[in-house]
Amino acid sequence: MALLDALPHAPRYVVCDRGYASNQFREALWDRGSRPVIPTKRNEPQVACPKWAYRHRHLVENLWARLKEWRAVATRYEKTATSFMAVICIAATADHLKT
Repeated sequence: MALLDALPHAPRYVVCDRGYASNQFREALWDRGSRPVIPTKRNEPQVACPKWAYRHRHLVENLWARLKEWRAVATRYEKTATSFMAVICIAATADHLKT
């Protein structure tokens, strides 16, 4: 939530993976004015989600898969959150330049 707090305005959609599939998190997003695009866990009932947004959710999954090719990102090699974020930014920049 701290990352969302740092944004100048609430995003229209927030795309996440199943790790964020909790009713509490979804409610917090709705309260901010954002629409959650989060798949439910296998043992939970389905929730309404725009189909086009859900179909494009794989782009987020693919990005994390490419970032995890970097050993420091995959193993969380850095000790502090600031250092880890720096490694993610470097990996994302290198990935962007590669494409």
